[in-house]
Amino acid sequence: MSEPQRMPFVESLLEAAAQARLPGSNIGWLDAARRENLEAFAAAGLPDTRMEAWKYTALRALGQRRFAPGDAQASSRDVDAAALALPGVDGPALVFVNGVFRADLSRLETLPAGLNLRPLSQALQGDAEPLRFALSRHYREGGDVFARLNAALAGDGVVLQVAAGVKIAQPVQLVFVGAPAEGDLAWHVRHVIELGEGAELAVVEHHLATAAHQHLGTQVMDIVLRKGAQLRHVTLQDAAEGSTLVRHNSVQLDAQAQAMLYVLELGGSLVRHDLHATLAGDQSRLDTRGVFVLQGRQHIDTQMAIRHQALNTASESVWRGVADGRSRGVIRGAIVVAQGADGSDASLSSKNLLLSGQAEIDTKPELEIYADEVKAAHGATVGQLDERSLFYLRSRGIPLTEARSMLTAAFCRAVFDSLPDENLREHLYQQLMAHLPSA
Repeated sequence: MSEPQRMPFVESLLEAAAQARLPGSNIGWLDAARRENLEAFAAAGLPDTRMEAWKYTALRALGQRRFAPGDAQASSRDVDAAALALPGVDGPALVFVNGVFRADLSRLETLPAGLNLRPLSQALQGDAEPLRFALSRHYREGGDVFARLNAALAGDGVVLQVAAGVKIAQPVQLVFVGAPAEGDLAWHVRHVIELGEGAELAVVEHHLATAAHQHLGTQVMDIVLRKGAQLRHVTLQDAAEGSTLVRHNSVQLDAQAQAMLYVLELGGSLVRHDLHATLAGDQSRLDTRGVFVLQGRQHIDTQMAIRHQALNTASESVWRGVADGRSRGVIRGAIVVAQGADGSDASLSSKNLLLSGQAEIDTKPELEIYADEVKAAHGATVGQLDERSLFYLRSRGIPLTEARSMLTAAFCRAVFDSLPDENLREHLYQQLMAHLPSA
């Protein structure tokens, strides 16, 4: 037995795989993909900080933990449906509790014409061939250990398809609830989202907890936008304080497609978000907006890889980070303008605030250009609140704590100003304010 397999983390997940009875286990190509990814996970184990993709995130403590597979009681666990509601988001919804689909909490009764929305477990019972390209993927990059694990063990998730030319008026809500259970659980969800030519859709992804727990959750989401499609995707991550959450999202944009991604990272103990985007078609555009707010000993690591490989493509990424206590934030943005992607316009801005002398934020912008007539820019800063602004507010009679909160909130709020849904935008602001340090 190799050294990585002796790690309690790896051992426990391999034991879970041996016991698993996953949907679609009678589909040959899916079984093969699961087996190949599991073998790659077992052989490599968890990466260490010598690997560039994990340079700032140590997994030694996670490697010593064991996780039980699944949650046999998830389908009956008590969840307050009101806690899942978001202002202005009352359209179709899929809800999962510890990775298990909950039909009683979901809203699938009256789907609009042109929208196909169902849990992956149900989709695999029918014709699974349209999902083959996404689900048979083999993750070969050294840092993709959790994507491999997810590909091997995901038993459910979301299948969302919008027909060509269809514009869905109401946002689709995807909810992932962490609930306490006996012991620490590992759950895995896999999502496939495709918008046909000229289709339009808004998705709101919400991670939350009913109470404290220390589960591990992994998520892999593959998004494909066909010619002229438009997607707005908002993620509110407020997982349990002691939980570990790893998300791996891939976005492919065909010609003239547009994606607008908003991310607010608030919860979790160890959180990792990998975003891989390919602007594959001429005149496609990607915009990302993100904020993370950290306290205590939280650790959140965001890794973006954006590749321009067609003519006249554009991407703009604007991210803000706030760290207090002994927390640590990581933001890496790698932009590649490939040969032949002439006329591309790419920019990345990462600005960060340290509210404690023991907090740390590592930001690493990267830019590679192999094309002509390109506009590209990147910038990253890490600093503290402006003393002159603090002095000005205090001179107007505002207490120091309130002045610090006001300035920090203003620093973050601008990231979401372009979100058109006013009710949801205000809710994100309120959640952000609630997580800002009070002293």
